[in-house]
Amino acid sequence: MLGTTITGINQRQHVGLQKLSALAGITYSSLGPNKKYKFILDETSGESALVCSCFRIFENLELTCAVGQLVYETIQAHQKVYHTGSGCLLFLAGAWSRAALECLQTGISVAHIISAMSEGIDICLDVCRKCSISTEGLDVEQSESCTVTLPGLQLSKQPLVEASQASSHLQGTTTVGHRTLNRSEQRRVKLSRYFYEAKSENVSTEPQPNKPQLPDMTRIAEGLSHGCADAMNLVVKASRIQSKNNPQDNGCSTFDVSKVVTCVLPGLPEEQTCVLPGCVVLVSAEQASVAHHLREQHLKVALINGDLSDTYRHLGFKRPTGIQCVSDLSDRLNSSNEEEWIEKVMKLLLNLEVNMILVTGLVGEKVIQRCCRHQILVVEKVKASVLRAFANATAAVPVTYATQLSKHCVGTGVDVAIWRDLSSHKSKPSTTVNISTVKNSTLVTVVLTSCVHAKLQALEDQFWSCAYRLHHMLKDKVLLPGAGVTEMLCIHHLQKEADHRVQHHRERNGDAVQQTKAGTAVNPYRHVVLHLMADGLIDYISTVMVNTGKYSKVRARTAVSQQLQDYNESLGITARFSPLFLEGEQEDSGVSSSMKSSEAPAVKIYDNLSVKQEAWRKALDLVLLVLQTDAEVITGIDQKSDGTQDYLTLL
Repeated sequence: MLGTTITGINQRQHVGLQKLSALAGITYSSLGPNKKYKFILDETSGESALVCSCFRIFENLELTCAVGQLVYETIQAHQKVYHTGSGCLLFLAGAWSRAALECLQTGISVAHIISAMSEGIDICLDVCRKCSISTEGLDVEQSESCTVTLPGLQLSKQPLVEASQASSHLQGTTTVGHRTLNRSEQRRVKLSRYFYEAKSENVSTEPQPNKPQLPDMTRIAEGLSHGCADAMNLVVKASRIQSKNNPQDNGCSTFDVSKVVTCVLPGLPEEQTCVLPGCVVLVSAEQASVAHHLREQHLKVALINGDLSDTYRHLGFKRPTGIQCVSDLSDRLNSSNEEEWIEKVMKLLLNLEVNMILVTGLVGEKVIQRCCRHQILVVEKVKASVLRAFANATAAVPVTYATQLSKHCVGTGVDVAIWRDLSSHKSKPSTTVNISTVKNSTLVTVVLTSCVHAKLQALEDQFWSCAYRLHHMLKDKVLLPGAGVTEMLCIHHLQKEADHRVQHHRERNGDAVQQTKAGTAVNPYRHVVLHLMADGLIDYISTVMVNTGKYSKVRARTAVSQQLQDYNESLGITARFSPLFLEGEQEDSGVSSSMKSSEAPAVKIYDNLSVKQEAWRKALDLVLLVLQTDAEVITGIDQKSDGTQDYLTLL
């Protein structure tokens, strides 16, 4: 009965996996450092959007199928935490969904696919942990004798595990195959449309006996820019301003991404993009006149954590949604209540001598107008982290409702200055003001400008991607060798593990089914699935190489295959593979290798450990979720019936 059921599954089409593969193909052009812009046109309304990232593409698409919604929510959850890596996540989800489809077509059961793919991702994550580089003392200039120089890559050798030890660690994946399989069998995918941040297992970086050297932020940032050098330069400038204004920093580079905000200004050329201390916001002409009146004064500030309106209620007392009042009498009463509330709030603000109000939510138009009459500047849509920064610098206490304000909640020591008048650049008059504190604060604003309005969203996304790469580097305290080196190591060990187990299986048992100590059968299709997972990573690397414009698809795959054949076990981890993404540029630049080595410094390419690990995990979780959902829909078997658990893994 089991064999008949599996045959029935494989004969029918797994539509979910096919849709996942098709959706992944949409974002191929957004992979790698050379991203291409796309126009998304709404045929109904005629509106269009300019995008160049995987997340923005899906944000502007009309997704009608369940798989599309699942993909978007997965990318959305990943983007909310990491702000980078969504393209890699979706590409590998598509590649591994095709691998799962190929397995189903050859008669491999769902349970065997899940078991082998789970073990494959464990191998990849283990390789990432073993080849990670500690950022402590990662300074190329300080000690040239402690570096490994590669074509297009230069990494510090000192923080790495010794080559022999690292080799044995990575080889250990093949010698403890049973243990790895047992861990994989315990892996379960949560049947949920929502994905949450998982705690990544980072390499422990215990302090050395000597005083550890701090990482060179500028050089590491260069290696993490991933083709967005201009955006990363802004991140470095923001880091320097924070370091200068942080008395506890002792002159060392720091970066607090929670105290960085962006201000997008259309109409100005991109050359006027800059980084400023304080909080720069765009205000209306009426608010600008208030700012002119308040400049060169030490202001009193009130902080509101929520909307500034009479109808706002925090989440604990939120009114039911979807209920509307249609009575004219009710409308008049609501208007009367609003006026009464505004009068009460204004009287309180004037008594407390408040000059400025920062609000995380929205502010009603009537409230803004009334405040402007009394020379009170109101700023809405302030980030919660910015509100906390002002609270720390001014001793103000954030409140949920304006009626909760008292003299103990009002902070002091805030300055406001007119930064730029943009009335001549837009039809609607507007002005940018810079709000800062008398006390040194690490609050920084990155002002992004462009004459092309549609390009501003992409510029802002690129900045935040770079900012969070630097943030996660400081959080993880480790980096991965980039430009395809980490992926090549994973491909090698997936292939080696698959071939080793096949040979070991044939030598000991022939074609018989090998048994583990626990008495469960070893997956006979494990080597097939691992090879297909490795092919997915090869496809990813070759696609990024094609996007550089220096390779054809055939030439890219040939270069990857050649490096895998030339793999040298005796070399250090990072020296076993050269950065493939840069080879085409070196060959086609027209400059001799001797000139490049003597004049141009080696380019350093790094990846974030936690970002890559989580993107790979989510990609596989997405594939397995769709795979098992498809299988359950196709079979329609009662979960309580005998034999179901043999080929379907409970989610």
